[in-house]
Amino acid sequence: MNALAILIIGLVILVVLIAVGVYISSSSERNLMEDRLGRYLEGDQEKKQTEKKEESSSAFRNWVNNRVEGSSFGDRIAQNLARADLKFKSGEFVTFIVIFAGLLAFLGFVTTGTSFGARLLSGILGATFGVAIPIIYLRTQQGNRLKKFSGQLPDMLNLVVNGLRAGYSTMQALEAVSKEMPSPISDEFRRVVQEMQLGIPMDRALDNLLRRIPSEDLDFVITAINVQREVGGPLAEILDTISFTIRERIRIKGEIKVLTSQVVMSGNLISAVPFFVFVILWFINPKYMGEFFSPPIYCGVGALVTGVVMIIIGYFVMMKIADIEV
Repeated sequence: MNALAILIIGLVILVVLIAVGVYISSSSERNLMEDRLGRYLEGDQEKKQTEKKEESSSAFRNWVNNRVEGSSFGDRIAQNLARADLKFKSGEFVTFIVIFAGLLAFLGFVTTGTSFGARLLSGILGATFGVAIPIIYLRTQQGNRLKKFSGQLPDMLNLVVNGLRAGYSTMQALEAVSKEMPSPISDEFRRVVQEMQLGIPMDRALDNLLRRIPSEDLDFVITAINVQREVGGPLAEILDTISFTIRERIRIKGEIKVLTSQVVMSGNLISAVPFFVFVILWFINPKYMGEFFSPPIYCGVGALVTGVVMIIIGYFVMMKIADIEV
């Protein structure tokens, strides 16, 4: 076995170990008061300064944390991580993307045994996949969690309504949700209750919840609670009506999803297959695919650009057809 094969095997093992480490880190339990609550409280500058001074096992990760956290870019990443319930700091997530993209870029560069231009393009493709895969995983986790939360929202409202009719206060009803309901809705309302117990006003705690869970139905519920607290009224009846409305919306959305699932699946597959075929053929036979970049180069590159533009247009047209608002 030559040195190149050993190097490739070592890189593959390293990528697998990084993936396992990320999975273990993202599924591990952390202290809610110190980590989760501090991450979502706006204006908690003292907590942010404390997090910046925490000792890190990696100097590079610590340097990235100091550069990323506190910036607008870092705040957006932290918000997306919160919505996906991934227990990473924004700097840690950026560090992982950089390392993962660098490994795949190096792996693509050394496995293409042709010209330097082909090696460079392989490295760029590897880096692109290294950046895209974590982002796609993050978006997928956000979507799955939001979907699960929205499905639990009507049952949560029924529990709150029953608690209010039994004589509970609004905070006691929300605390019952945090104890009786399954995850993720119980986790989110546990954070709301903890914030309120620390002295955060209810309207701000609910706004923080909406920032973590960007749901139209949840926005409707929070607006109703805030309005009732200011002007009064039978909150139990209001929430009962909202619960019925949300259930009907979920039912109609489910029927629409069934009717449009074929269009969505066709759009995803038809759009993804050409890119995967190009990448696979590039690594299997780069000399054959390199004809796209042979003189006159504008012919091959023009064909590729035209194909990509047509695929993107077709994808958005099919998604627009399947996008029916309820």
